Amino acid sequence: MPWTKAARIKYQRSGLRYTSDLTDAEWALIARKMPPRRRLGRPREVNLREIVQAIFYILSSGCQWRALPK
Repeated sequence: MPWTKAARIKYQRSGLRYTSDLTDAEWALIARKMPPRRRLGRPREVNLREIVQAIFYILSSGCQWRALPK
């Protein structure tokens, strides 16, 4: 099945830093499954979205030489 104009616009990844990065709509679906912040203990210092994007980057590229982070 060929790409339609609507599908190309919906799935384009040109505005992202890496092709494995999440769009805001994709992150909205995943964010509900992430553990919430806890009231006790140290506040979270990392952004969970960046962690998920790093995992997706490793899974998609396998850290090939030409795909190393910028």
